[in-house]
Amino acid sequence: MDRRLPCTYILASRRRRTLYVGVTSNLIQRIWQHKNDVTVGFTNRYDVHLLVWFERHETMESAILREKTIKGWKRDWKVRLIEEENPHWIDLYPALI
Repeated sequence: MDRRLPCTYILASRRRRTLYVGVTSNLIQRIWQHKNDVTVGFTNRYDVHLLVWFERHETMESAILREKTIKGWKRDWKVRLIEEENPHWIDLYPALI
């Protein structure tokens, strides 16, 4: 996977628990930062470190728009989005590195 490809992603603390929606231009680096608590914030505070869904985009603008759209969704819709591609909520990060 190209390291500099815009992505929208969802992290979870564990299956069907706390969710975090984010956007980045470097998915591998950004998820590493979350997993290693590089910055203090939501994912650090609530132990949200499992990459359970991500989507690649052609432009950063489209990735940001998708992030904002998903953040506005009901929780059930986010869960459905995750489970369509990752029904067991497996951490996808190891497959990326």
